[in-house]
Amino acid sequence: MKNTYTIRELQRSTAAAVRGAESGTLVTVTRHERPVVHLISDERLGALLETLELAGTPDFAAAIGNLKSGRLKFRPAADL
Repeated sequence: MKNTYTIRELQRSTAAAVRGAESGTLVTVTRHERPVVHLISDERLGALLETLELAGTPDFAAAIGNLKSGRLKFRPAADL
């Protein structure tokens, strides 16, 4: 599936580009061979926004710090 379109190609193939984005593909639109815009699905945008919200919370930042320092340990789910 195509994931990069020039503006001219996008004008002719808008539906295909939108279908690609809906399926989870990051679709890039270029002008003069440089990216100018990206199309992503609503679901993917929602996941990105949720991740950004989590990253902004003190508890999440502390958990990442603990993970990086080795203070946070994971156990197999079977142990629960």
